[in-house]
Amino acid sequence: MNKIAAKLPSAGQDSFVRKYLMRWEAILFLILIIVNVFNAIISPYYNFTGILGATRDFMDKTFIVFPMAMVILIGEIDISVAATVALSSVMMGVTYNAGNGVPMVVAILIGIGTATLCGFINGLVLTKFKELSPMIVTLATQTMYRGLAYVILEDQAAGSFPGWFQYFGWGSIGPVPFILICFVVCAVIFTLIINKTKFGRRIYAIGNNREASRFSGIKVEKTRLIIYTLVGFMAGITAIFLTSRMSSTRPNIALMYELDIISMVVLGGISTSGGKGRISGAIISIFIVGLLKYGLGLVNISSQVLMIIIGLLLVISVMTPNVAGKFKEARRQRMLHDKLSIQQK
Repeated sequence: MNKIAAKLPSAGQDSFVRKYLMRWEAILFLILIIVNVFNAIISPYYNFTGILGATRDFMDKTFIVFPMAMVILIGEIDISVAATVALSSVMMGVTYNAGNGVPMVVAILIGIGTATLCGFINGLVLTKFKELSPMIVTLATQTMYRGLAYVILEDQAAGSFPGWFQYFGWGSIGPVPFILICFVVCAVIFTLIINKTKFGRRIYAIGNNREASRFSGIKVEKTRLIIYTLVGFMAGITAIFLTSRMSSTRPNIALMYELDIISMVVLGGISTSGGKGRISGAIISIFIVGLLKYGLGLVNISSQVLMIIIGLLLVISVMTPNVAGKFKEARRQRMLHDKLSIQQK
């Protein structure tokens, strides 16, 4: 009996393994370390200064990752975000270049307001017509928003922004890019909202069981409307940084952004079925995807290779919960069998 008991893990060891080492975030952190080591091996130009500078290239789209995580946590999706960024940027550029003396600050507010309105429209349609699929609705609004951007600006570009506007995309505070500092601030805010507030708990509750949440008094439709509006607002923030970095705007900017954003969220371990996942995983996945792309770019490896690697990581991230569940069930059965064996002896 003592020999069998000795083979069983202690409660403390079992708790530590399940709480820390078996979490997807721990695996992602290990992958991030591997990515950095791999990049350092393949290129002598991969260093800390370069990494800081590289964040300017991929950090703008990451502001949408946070509200997109909320959308996926409630078991839905929004694929109109890239078109929303484009329309917001176009409105910003056209307003400033209209020739009527509109200040850049006002143009920025109009751009943010446009994006927020786009998100609000998505949420309003989905909450008023509950039978509609979020994918179909946002696919339709994606086409509509991108089409509006082309109607407004056609195939032209708008630019000639004031010098201070370039600071959003290229400015630094010391050696740290301004956009990275803004990202950290947003990461802290959204982490606190999702993990420490009633609103965050409602998001998880809706994702786990929408009907039960509704019967328990949670205002499901109001929560959904807020989330989609927040997605639009953060798309407007992305439009500011992207437009600033490009120094101009066109209707075809931010193409395929929605795929990158959704990939980061899913790779971060947030379940597409809703109710499961942590925002910390999505934050780590942002740097995995961004730094992997930067490192491969230093040695001129094609973007197709990057797509294959990210695709493999996504497959692994989707499969992991199922494999982990089967492993957990097999382990539970094994421990139950050992316990019965001990009692019989």
